[in-house]
Amino acid sequence: MPLTNSVLPLLALPRPAKRAVALAVDASLILLTVWIAFYLRLDEWVRLSGEGLFQPMWAIAASWLIALPLFITHGFYRVIFRYSGMAAMQMVLRAFALYGFLYALVVTAIGLPGVPRTVGIIQPLLLLLAVGASRALARYWLGGLYQSIFQRMNLPKAVIYGAGQAGRQLAQAMAHSHEMQVVAFLDDDDRLHGHVLNGLPIHSPMDLQGLVETQDVRTVLLAMPSVSRRRRNEILSQIRNAHVAVRTLPSVTDLVQGKVSVSDLHELDIDDLLSREPVTPNHILLVKNIVGKVVLVTGAGGSIGSELCRQILAVNPAKLLLIEQSEFALYAIHQELEEKLAGLEDATPPVLVPLLATVQDGNRMREIMSTWHPDTVYHAAAYKHVPLVEHNSAAGIKNNVLGTLRTAQAALEAGVSDFVLISTDKAVRPTNVMGASKRLAEMALQALAAFQQGTQGGTKFSMVRFGNVLGSSGSVVPKFRQQIRDGGPITLTHPEVTRYFMTIPEAAQLVIQAGAMAKGGDVFVLDMGQPVKIMDLAQRMVELSGLTVKDEQNPKGDIEIAVTGLRPGEKLYEELLIGDNPKPTVHPRIMKAHEEFIPWAEFEAKLTALEMALNVNDVGVIRLMMQQLVAGYIPSDDIVDWVYLEQEAEAKPIA
Repeated sequence: MPLTNSVLPLLALPRPAKRAVALAVDASLILLTVWIAFYLRLDEWVRLSGEGLFQPMWAIAASWLIALPLFITHGFYRVIFRYSGMAAMQMVLRAFALYGFLYALVVTAIGLPGVPRTVGIIQPLLLLLAVGASRALARYWLGGLYQSIFQRMNLPKAVIYGAGQAGRQLAQAMAHSHEMQVVAFLDDDDRLHGHVLNGLPIHSPMDLQGLVETQDVRTVLLAMPSVSRRRRNEILSQIRNAHVAVRTLPSVTDLVQGKVSVSDLHELDIDDLLSREPVTPNHILLVKNIVGKVVLVTGAGGSIGSELCRQILAVNPAKLLLIEQSEFALYAIHQELEEKLAGLEDATPPVLVPLLATVQDGNRMREIMSTWHPDTVYHAAAYKHVPLVEHNSAAGIKNNVLGTLRTAQAALEAGVSDFVLISTDKAVRPTNVMGASKRLAEMALQALAAFQQGTQGGTKFSMVRFGNVLGSSGSVVPKFRQQIRDGGPITLTHPEVTRYFMTIPEAAQLVIQAGAMAKGGDVFVLDMGQPVKIMDLAQRMVELSGLTVKDEQNPKGDIEIAVTGLRPGEKLYEELLIGDNPKPTVHPRIMKAHEEFIPWAEFEAKLTALEMALNVNDVGVIRLMMQQLVAGYIPSDDIVDWVYLEQEAEAKPIA
């Protein structure tokens, strides 16, 4: 490092100065090689300024007068040494051949006073070796060093927010990063401002805009893994105005274990923008239906299903049955969970059973349930993408309603203790087939729960209703993030669209805890906090990526937000309750709703009729029956089912 630092000023010199340095080096090499040539001839060191029998200065002066003009005229000092190649070496050899001839002519043939004639032969050879070595050194040492320094100087600049232990470890991990260069710390503690930590100055967060302008800082790395969400939101509000990208640090555990690297840094999670703090899970509720039990998760490869599997595995069930109709999704979650188990030291780890199945196949579900007799079932399998289900309505209803019913009936026959349905806020006063189908699935469980009341040891059916989860498949967050990477535009269906959001881990934890409170027929509603306007979310994502929104006020911005219009069945606002009478539970984030339903005897007959309409894809009848079954279902559009539309088009007579 000291050697590198000593070369930095040399590399920073202008080109004429670098040529002068090279000329001085060659002059010094001439002096050195003449002196060594005298030693090789006389077998003793002589004084360079000697006035006796031997006078090296005559030989040195002759070499300077011959060599330096030759080197200049042959372009020695126009070549960039660190890039010199074979052509440059050939030029050196030609120049030295001429130099060797002239120098030998002067020293050996003609002779100089006090200079042995053999010096005229020895010194050119020594000088050739010395100059060649100096050029090789410049090429292999300065070249690589220069490239390294040049690349480092041109890396995107970053600052670390937080000069604590996490920030120091991150700065140390990034000292040799090839992705970005840390130029400073930001810290809230004004006692640290103006000081230097690990060679980096510590600034006030108020100086960020100045650092952006003077040092071209493009990224802020949040090294505050334990800060509260409220404080993080305040920091992000400050950072947004500077138009820099924000990346966050891994967990504190990884920091302590010294695992921090640039690859561990990730984009800012939008869940950091949620206004509330997560509530610590109730451990008693988390373990009640899982520890030492056989647990089954349908839709195990989906966003919620896979997170349920992760959290269930952490609570140590006896067996975890993974049901998924997608082969790849099942493979992926099974491999991930197997890797987690491999890192455990438990003598009796949970048994994982990956099962390919569709919940619509009642025989397959009964086969699985009767084989393993699960204690708890989490039913996450569903079609949830609103426009896709709207365009494929019969398939969506079959999966969401009949699939739920057949899985629930198989659970009832197998004596499952607890059955928890993952529902959605779109089931409340639905305007689309997906929401109506999820409400009908809720009603099926409510009817089954009421039907078996009074029976001994029946299945406790419950459902948990919540809004959007951040980062799930089909959600706006990964879509917006990819559109930002692609340079835009961000596509938004309506500027007033508002949604509830929750993180996937928090949603899965609350589902497990809600299911543990069930007594049968319960409709639990998760407290989603304040709704988020999707337009605001899109703008924040753009700004926290270090970019600006392109609009009428800022026509030179980076990312445009394009409004495309509401999709079939889409609502502007979502609700979580049909009525206005939620009841609190022992958990502050879980409420209990009272929702009306149809008794099982009547419901079963209507469901049979609905299934007949589904089997022939009579979309008009299906829609009418869904409206009769689901109170508040008001379709917002004409029929858009693809099969129905194609059949209608083929049935029309050709004019």
